[in-house]
Amino acid sequence: MVLATVEGDIHDIGKNIVKTVLENYGYTIIDLGRDVPAETIVETVKANKIRLVGLSALMTTTLPAMEKTIQLLHQLECPPKIMVGGAVLTPQYANEMQADYYSKDAQDGVRIAKEVFENV
Repeated sequence: MVLATVEGDIHDIGKNIVKTVLENYGYTIIDLGRDVPAETIVETVKANKIRLVGLSALMTTTLPAMEKTIQLLHQLECPPKIMVGGAVLTPQYANEMQADYYSKDAQDGVRIAKEVFENV
């Protein structure tokens, strides 16, 4: 799976915690880091046939970048499932952005990953 903090946001502590916990459960993570352009995320997904993308945002000013990333991912021929998280997100806003999942914390991210990868 791919994890990234969306473009314009440099806060990555939460994403890093999610990455560590997912890796401890045996998942392979491509961590694109922070302040990642939507196009970079989409290209990585296409190149690696990624099935789950985790997007993080801490600042309300970067939510449009998250929404743009989600829109571009949905346009792929085989779009991945998308989970979003971060202090400024709510389940309702995640739904409005058309994310597949809202992750409230790292353990919730594990639950989501299990659901995605066990439903092959």
